[in-house]
Amino acid sequence: MLSSRIPDLSALEMLAAVHELGSLSAAGKKLGLSQQAVSSRMRSLESRIGASLLTRTPRGSSLTESGELVAGWAADVLAAAERLDAGIASLRSDAVRQLHVAASQTIAEHLLPHWLVALRRQQESLGLTPTVVELAVSNSETAAARVRSGDADIAFIESPQLPAGLSTAVVQEDELVLVVAPGHRWARRKAPVTAAELAGVGLVTREHGSGTRDALEHLLAAAGIPEPAAPLVELPTTAAVRSAVAAGTAPAVLSALAVRDDVTLRRLVAVPVRGLELRRSLSAVWLSGSTPPPGAARDLAAIAARPMPGTTGVHSTGVRSTAARSTAARLP
Repeated sequence: MLSSRIPDLSALEMLAAVHELGSLSAAGKKLGLSQQAVSSRMRSLESRIGASLLTRTPRGSSLTESGELVAGWAADVLAAAERLDAGIASLRSDAVRQLHVAASQTIAEHLLPHWLVALRRQQESLGLTPTVVELAVSNSETAAARVRSGDADIAFIESPQLPAGLSTAVVQEDELVLVVAPGHRWARRKAPVTAAELAGVGLVTREHGSGTRDALEHLLAAAGIPEPAAPLVELPTTAAVRSAVAAGTAPAVLSALAVRDDVTLRRLVAVPVRGLELRRSLSAVWLSGSTPPPGAARDLAAIAARPMPGTTGVHSTGVRSTAARSTAARLP
C-alpha cells in the first residue's frame, strides 16, 4: 500500500514543469495556473513530502538538491503514467476498433506500452487522430494464430519457430537470463553454470507455446542437447514463474526484461551460463506481403524496430535493437 507521502500526478506534473522551465511563473503559464497558485501548491507538496524543494529569494526561486532529486523521480513516474494510459486505452472494449494487435506476454508487458506511446506521439505530431488499439495478450503461438485467423492485424512474438505461411521480420534481440532464489546453491557459486548442468535440471517454465520456453529449447538443441530434463513446474504466466523461483521451487530462464527489477532488488539472482548464448529474436508477424499492412500496423512495426536507449545487460532493458531482418523483406 502506498504511503501518504506519495504526491498525486498533478503535483508531480507541476514539479516537473518548474524543473523544466526554471521558474514558478513559467510553470504556471504551462499549466494554466497563476504564479501564486503554483507557489501555494509547491508549499503543500513540500509539506506532504517533508522536505524543502524550493529555494526562495527576492530574485526568484530555484529547486533545491532535494527538489532536483524528486523532480527526476517524478519524470519517471509521469512517463510510466503515460505508458499506463496508452496501455489502458488499448484494452478498451467499447471503442471503435482501428488496429488489432496480438503480443506475447513479455513484449506486451515491457515493450509494447513504449511503442504505443511513440505511435500516439507520432500521429499527434502529424495532426492525425491517434489510432485506437485493441490488444490481445497470450503466448507466442496463440498470438501468431490470431494473425492467421484474421483476429489481429499484426502480432509481436518471442518464439524462434517462426509461423509458416505468415510474413515476419525481426525487430529486436532479447537477452535471456538464468535466475535462482537467493538461497539456491547456484546463487553462491563462482563458476558459470554449464549448458549441460542447465539442461539436466528441472526448471520452472511457461506452458508449451511460450516463446521463452521455445527459445530455450531451441538454444539447447543447437548446443547439442536435444532432450533437456522435463520441467519441474509449468505455469501460465511469467509473473507466476518469477514467484515460484523466488520461493525456491527451482531455477528458470526468463527474459531480462521480466526479471530486471527482481535482480536489482535481490529477490532473484542472475547466474552466468557458459556454452550457451542466451539470446533470442523478437519478431513482428503479419498475414502477407513484404511489409505490414499500410497505416498504423506498419508504423507500429517500424517503431518497434527502432533502437532503444540503455539496452544492454540485465540491469537495463535487456533488449538490443537490430536491423529488421525478414523472411519477406525489410520493414520501412
